[in-house]
Amino acid sequence: MCGDDSMNSTAHNSKNFDSRIVRDKAICGGEPVFKGTRVTLRTVLASLAAGDSAEEILSDFPSLKPEDIRAAIAFAAPSAEEDLPVPPAPQVR
Repeated sequence: MCGDDSMNSTAHNSKNFDSRIVRDKAICGGEPVFKGTRVTLRTVLASLAAGDSAEEILSDFPSLKPEDIRAAIAFAAPSAEEDLPVPPAPQVR
């Protein structure tokens, strides 16, 4: 789905990850982790990219909650939007 609704959804979700994902130099060398755990954001995103379902991830990491999976996706979404190449504009002749 494209348009303002998806952008508003992303903006709303970004508020959620702020309270669920933290960085602390004393935990996993400052890598982003889920609050109250030592589970890294990178681990969850890699699991999702490998095709693991949210249920599988939650089973593997019982300290996580479904909101953590959504926070991981919300955290990564703006980065993906920035990293996508912009297609060149068609040349008008």
